[in-house]
Amino acid sequence: MNSPRRALRPLRPLRPLLPLALLLPLTAACGTSAGATGGTAPKTVTVTVGYQSKTINTVTAGTLLRSLGYFEEELRARGKKDGTTYKVEWQDYATGAPITAQMTAGKVDIGSMGDFPLLLNAARGKELKQPTRLVAVTGYNLRGGLNTVVAAPGSAVRSLADLRGKRVSTSVGSAADGTLVRALQRAGIDPAKDIQKLNQQPSVGASALAAGSADALSQFVAWPGQLAFEGRAVAVYDGAELNLPTFHGVTVREKFAKERAGVLDDFLKAQRRATDHLREHPVAAAESVAKDTGLPPEVVYLYNGANGIATFDPELRPELIAALKEDVPVLRSAALVGDVDVDAFVDPAPLKRAVQAPAYPTASAAKPELWVKGQKTTLTFETPKELLKAARGADVRAAYVPDAVTGTLWFADKAVWVADGTELRAFVTPAGAQRYVDGRAGARIVRYAEAVELAS
Repeated sequence: MNSPRRALRPLRPLRPLLPLALLLPLTAACGTSAGATGGTAPKTVTVTVGYQSKTINTVTAGTLLRSLGYFEEELRARGKKDGTTYKVEWQDYATGAPITAQMTAGKVDIGSMGDFPLLLNAARGKELKQPTRLVAVTGYNLRGGLNTVVAAPGSAVRSLADLRGKRVSTSVGSAADGTLVRALQRAGIDPAKDIQKLNQQPSVGASALAAGSADALSQFVAWPGQLAFEGRAVAVYDGAELNLPTFHGVTVREKFAKERAGVLDDFLKAQRRATDHLREHPVAAAESVAKDTGLPPEVVYLYNGANGIATFDPELRPELIAALKEDVPVLRSAALVGDVDVDAFVDPAPLKRAVQAPAYPTASAAKPELWVKGQKTTLTFETPKELLKAARGADVRAAYVPDAVTGTLWFADKAVWVADGTELRAFVTPAGAQRYVDGRAGARIVRYAEAVELAS
């Protein structure tokens, strides 16, 4: 951005006087230097990044990246070469909508948000003639497990079918809202007529659920996991049942991307470094994010851990872009967008230009994992039964187990367990466990404590 103008010394009268039109360009050009007292002073460029600290699968472009200082490091190196002082202003938001508002007003340069908000970002940018571009991904789940519908403990709501006539809190236009709409439609429930949808911020919805003014809550990472961990909610629908990819990504103002291409490159390099750090040091990264956000580390690790629900990778994978295109009709039917040209919105060139490191492998199936108190690393197991054996008698900080069908990781003591012969299987929701039991003679639902005993 342009910095304050250098003070001008009084001009001696000119004979003949120069026309005013010739003086104006000379005066305006002085605005390119900052605080000069003589000669040319270094320019100062401020880069504003909008992020969502509580949406923890955006941390490689937000909370974790900020704490590691990688972006600032990259910019300092650039500044030594071009004589510019770069500053980063980090702005924290609860959802993607206000980031989009600030971007289209030219006040935020780079932002991160979920797939549905990204489409709104594209549509709003085009409408206001402040176009934006999707340049990277932060975290993704190929089945859609980042979104979950939860109900209060002891509630009669145990499945989607129980939501008829009920009040469901969600953030309209969010990925969680998209999951809710699709899930209800697949279950033969009209989301516009058969439920009362409450359009609320995640924190407001969590309070409404606790107060009983909402019967269920459909939200994105990390709200469902946090409420379940704290005993304030139980899962009733696992977004991975949709088997549709969901992700969060990085969007940038097109004008900024053109004028500050090198700065955008530095951001993407820094994001890749933060992603490397998270993948190589998942426990330390989770504890760092927890410290900065106030979230329990165990909840952060559920999503961001070595076997977490989110896979961190900046690459704009084809399956994610294909899923983004499938999201457009959902938003269009809700009159939130018209047509969105996804291909024009997605720009893989900056990431290819900035990062030459090898691509990460595609996400693999999650494995059970045990976090023992006092340990800086976790233990990974091949089967849920092995996890339960190890958990018995251990000073457990957290135990995680993947859903037997969807693969979504969940807290072992919050999961619904099924004993099937000598095998023990876990499910995120009661409905998922019941479907399995109904199809397997002799299988039965057991409590977590009984599952631990059976494993031993």
